[in-house]
Amino acid sequence: MTDTRPGLQDPIHRVTQRIIDKSKDTRRAYLDLMDRYAGEQPDRASVSCSNLAHAYAGAVEDQDALKQHRGPNIGIVTSYNDMLSAHQPYGRYPERMKIYAREKGATAQVAGATPAMCDGVTQGQDGMELSLFSRDVIAMSTGVALSHAMYDGVAMLGICDKIVPGLLMGALRYGHMPALFVPSGPMPTGIPNKEKQRVRQLFAEGKVGRDALLESESASYHSPGTCTFYGTANSNQMMMELMGLHIPGSAFVQPGTKLRQALDRAAVHRLAELSGTAERTLAKCVDEKAIVNAAIGLLATGGSTNHAIHLPAIARCAGIQFDWTDMAELSHAVPLIARVYPNGSGDVNQFHDAGGIAYVVAQLLEAGLIHRDIVTVGTGDLGEYAKEPWLDDEMLAWRDAGDTTDDTMLRPASDPFQADGGMRLLQGNLGRACFKSSAVDKERWTIEAPARVFQTQHDVAEAFAKGELDRDVVVVVRFQGPRANGMPELHKLTPALGVLQDRGYRVALVTDGRMSGASGKVPAAIHCSPEALGGGPLSLLRDGDMVRVCADGGELSTTADLSARTPAPDPAPAHGLGRELFAMLRLHADEAERGGSAMLAEAGL
Repeated sequence: MTDTRPGLQDPIHRVTQRIIDKSKDTRRAYLDLMDRYAGEQPDRASVSCSNLAHAYAGAVEDQDALKQHRGPNIGIVTSYNDMLSAHQPYGRYPERMKIYAREKGATAQVAGATPAMCDGVTQGQDGMELSLFSRDVIAMSTGVALSHAMYDGVAMLGICDKIVPGLLMGALRYGHMPALFVPSGPMPTGIPNKEKQRVRQLFAEGKVGRDALLESESASYHSPGTCTFYGTANSNQMMMELMGLHIPGSAFVQPGTKLRQALDRAAVHRLAELSGTAERTLAKCVDEKAIVNAAIGLLATGGSTNHAIHLPAIARCAGIQFDWTDMAELSHAVPLIARVYPNGSGDVNQFHDAGGIAYVVAQLLEAGLIHRDIVTVGTGDLGEYAKEPWLDDEMLAWRDAGDTTDDTMLRPASDPFQADGGMRLLQGNLGRACFKSSAVDKERWTIEAPARVFQTQHDVAEAFAKGELDRDVVVVVRFQGPRANGMPELHKLTPALGVLQDRGYRVALVTDGRMSGASGKVPAAIHCSPEALGGGPLSLLRDGDMVRVCADGGELSTTADLSARTPAPDPAPAHGLGRELFAMLRLHADEAERGGSAMLAEAGL
């Protein structure tokens, strides 16, 4: 039995050990596969000259170095597009990264590109039904990019929602190589978040028009860089730090700054140093402890609930079994030490200025709440990530994080905002679901009210507009799971439900769909599993059934007798906007707790 205890509190040790034990066979199989790949990886000098000529033909400035095998060759997998603000800065990255690689006697080539859709653009639109499965497509695209056996290391350019999980899932199947994520950072802060929220609710109530709403939104999302709220994109960046897959402190340094450029350069230099070595391969970095660290970082900072789906999927790609029971037990042991919008008033820029991830890591290490002894892409262990980067006379350096400069945003683990991490598992005769208690006032952790059952979020909006929801109510939105329609995010519900709550009603949401890191103040049981399609419990509910959503007791139940009921009929598959192209993925997808993936289900992972 592997000892995970040194320096750890017992609950963290117990959960980690359980994950190690239940993953024993699948993890061993994965590592054996990576060892075999490493042994079979062809030396490019022995590969057919025709193959090499194809691979080197486009590398005009590096052809001689590649032909003579002067140094390692880094494969760049990019998710650049200039519709997605967070990925717009990546447009010029490859040409700069090639220069940085040459400085270390290496070469770099763009191995391939992946799609990168924006949930913010597709929110409430039919295109959102492609979102979750875009993660599988990204993972497969990464696999295609790296299939050419021409690379000694991998640089991954990606930040947002499904993109980082997809890149990591794909790259893990090439885990015999070192790999490193290169973020581009958040956009500068726009209008105050409370003002943005205020205008959204006024629009939901019909008190302002589209012009005012668009002006407000454009003042918030206004320039290249990641959106500044602490949603899935920024939670991704936090997790990559706590798994040791970034240059330390890279996550929240803004695009276009000298420090950003210095960190990008350091990432390429470090990857050149690691390429061709077996010490810090991706397979070694992403182990059971790294997965636990990612979950702990998520819980300690109130991160995105999307990772209750992504973390199990990422873990499976590394042969690791991780589920919501593990997440819930960790949540009980890990205090909430950060409040970042939408869980607080300040955004990720203010979080970073107040001490940021370096402060979080330092606090978690000091309290024995996180694994220090993980393999990282750095030169040491997780302790390197408890320091913040800065420019010392134009030279990149790191210094201790020190104390927080804003205790409304960051607090020590000994005096947290909340004693637990605020990600709770609900279960009962309506299945299993996630509840983000860190975003909800404690007085609303338990809601018991009659259900009003809907098939789509548009139906909810219509009922709200007609005043049909002006009462205590549990809004149930079903047939939103992976197999039904791709499990879209349902944030169009948030303003209306928030208005009802502000009017004094006891309101909750229950759905087999997603809400993600922008989940707001309304209590919500999300990702319900099993989903409604195919006869899941939500398909048996009727209007007026009493439903109990209780984060305190971990309960999701109804007093109605469901045993004699016939499930509501499954809706017909939707067509248009490419949704029919994803029919195979919907058909074969597994449950949300397993990661909601068709690719992994069919691969037997």
